[in-house]
Amino acid sequence: MTGCRRADEVGVVQHRLPHSPHQQAAERGPVGPDVEARLSAELAAMVASARRRALRDGDRQIDTAHLLHTLLESDPEVREAFESGPQVARLLGYLVQRSIGYGLRWQSSVEDSGAVPTVTGDGWSPVAAGVMAAAYGRAVRRGDPFADGVDLLAALVAEPESRAVEVLGRAGVDVRELLVRLDGVAERRRGLEA
Repeated sequence: MTGCRRADEVGVVQHRLPHSPHQQAAERGPVGPDVEARLSAELAAMVASARRRALRDGDRQIDTAHLLHTLLESDPEVREAFESGPQVARLLGYLVQRSIGYGLRWQSSVEDSGAVPTVTGDGWSPVAAGVMAAAYGRAVRRGDPFADGVDLLAALVAEPESRAVEVLGRAGVDVRELLVRLDGVAERRRGLEA
């Protein structure tokens, strides 16, 4: 598969690489109420918190870093997926710095992998929209009608073009190892529900 080319806002031609499954999910349409209705009550509350965080930060859309920040603050099962408490503290430190320095280069820009439209029209970055759909897909594969925080974390970690993965890398998290641990959690869940 070959990448496509498109001119960005300043006329520079960028090569587009083939899309990931999350990017393809985002291309199918916005997250909107359909996917949000398929979230566990806890995850729906976290998404509402991420929405408030985006507004407070002056961002136009919820992106994957907003989602990661809220998951780390709100979900003990998500925090347990990391190697240690200090690793979580380092992550939160990077995320807190978003509005005072670290994420300033993200302000007034949309989290866009390049394979999807830059505006979803529903308050989600294109990458975050795809990640939300992928989180729901993980829940369905394990036989659950509602996605939860671990589903969302796994979907975030599996999206290499996301701001969340950039933050994880800067904090020293081995993303591949984390994804393996999350897949192990998913396997244990399937075993418990069988």
